[in-house]
Amino acid sequence: MNKVWPSAQEAVADIPDGATLMVGGFGLCGTPENLIEALVAAGPKHLKTISNNMGVDGFAMGKMLEAGMIDGHTGSYVGENRLLEQQVLAGTLQLTLVPQGTLAERIRAGGAGIPAFFTPAGVGTVVAEGKETREFDGKQYLMERWLKADFALIKAWKADRLGNLVYRKTARNFSPMMATAARVTIVEVEQLVGPGEIDPDMVMTPGIYVQRLVVGEHYEKRIERRTLRTP
Repeated sequence: MNKVWPSAQEAVADIPDGATLMVGGFGLCGTPENLIEALVAAGPKHLKTISNNMGVDGFAMGKMLEAGMIDGHTGSYVGENRLLEQQVLAGTLQLTLVPQGTLAERIRAGGAGIPAFFTPAGVGTVVAEGKETREFDGKQYLMERWLKADFALIKAWKADRLGNLVYRKTARNFSPMMATAARVTIVEVEQLVGPGEIDPDMVMTPGIYVQRLVVGEHYEKRIERRTLRTP
């Protein structure tokens, strides 16, 4: 089965207003730049996004914020985006902050069909407000619910036409879990090869989780925060 679509624009064209959307990446590493640009051009509104972070002003998911596409966001780090801060303070965007490990596990649980689990992270803090706590072996744990999405937009380094994926280094964070937790997983890749050209031992996301695949046309691959040694 060939899962390759002609363009990023066609791959995201049916994402409707109000959809719940997972977006891969860690900082600016492994962000699906081409899919995000195509989605901004398509212009769906009132999206609910799930991502580790929100990019930076004017890049990655920052472009979605500028376009006014997002009503609510669930993530663990938002410190590099001033526009997000402005929208949250103005009450135009609902923000749910989740400890990073809990966020990863909630997404993994969504893909594994596990509706809830208990974790010590967040007990006794604002994270625990309105949530069930339970004692195990003398220690308090907080119940967290799974996270699932209508669509996931992720980036991989290499794929074959069947949708088997390979990531590179930090770009692997979150994306493999998101691929399992969405109803429709849309992937952009840098390299596309034929079936059998990827060593099975190297496959990080099996093609069964991928519905659509596009080859990215261009990448900026920005560095989120550049630190240089003083001469």
